Amino acid sequence: MSAVNELLVREYFEMCGYLIAQPRKYSVPGRAKTADEEVDLVVFNPTIETQRLPENFVWNTGDLKTVARAVVGVRGWHTDRFYASTFEKTPEVFRFVQPDSVKFAAKILGASDMAKVICIPNLPASGELKARSIHALKERGVDGVISFRTILAELVAGVDINRNYEKSDLLQVIRLLKNYELVRDDQLDLFTRARRRRRKSNAGG
Repeated sequence: MSAVNELLVREYFEMCGYLIAQPRKYSVPGRAKTADEEVDLVVFNPTIETQRLPENFVWNTGDLKTVARAVVGVRGWHTDRFYASTFEKTPEVFRFVQPDSVKFAAKILGASDMAKVICIPNLPASGELKARSIHALKERGVDGVISFRTILAELVAGVDINRNYEKSDLLQVIRLLKNYELVRDDQLDLFTRARRRRRKSNAGG
């Protein structure tokens, strides 16, 4: 499952114009990971001249317009939200922002000025619980969060059903799901609502 999660995040950043380095393409069973093995992805957008962190902590795609470089941790536990207690129980979540891991990412990027981004399913919905989770992330050195909902929505919206994505199994599957109207982006939902309104109007007439 971790490979699928990383593939989703990789395709998302590529769709947003980033060049991607994935330092580790193997699993690490039975021992502690080294610093370079803690880094899931390193991303770089050559079209962004000035590196600046967004004002928001929970990022959407528009917030990436000032993020030229980032080290990315992917934590796709899709069964629950990420609470402050989650981070306390699983400190390994933050190993990708440890100094040695960031130093390794800086060698790949050729620059030490980078954002530290974590991709997770969801933060708590309520204000206080969400604030605690954000505080826990900031305290441990994370600069921003991108949710898998944002990632999936961007991928679905960006896939054109009239294109054959033969070089990406993931995008091809999304294309097929959209083609058979099993997945709809905002535009398709708009058309669906319009058709429903027309049918109701006709039925009423």
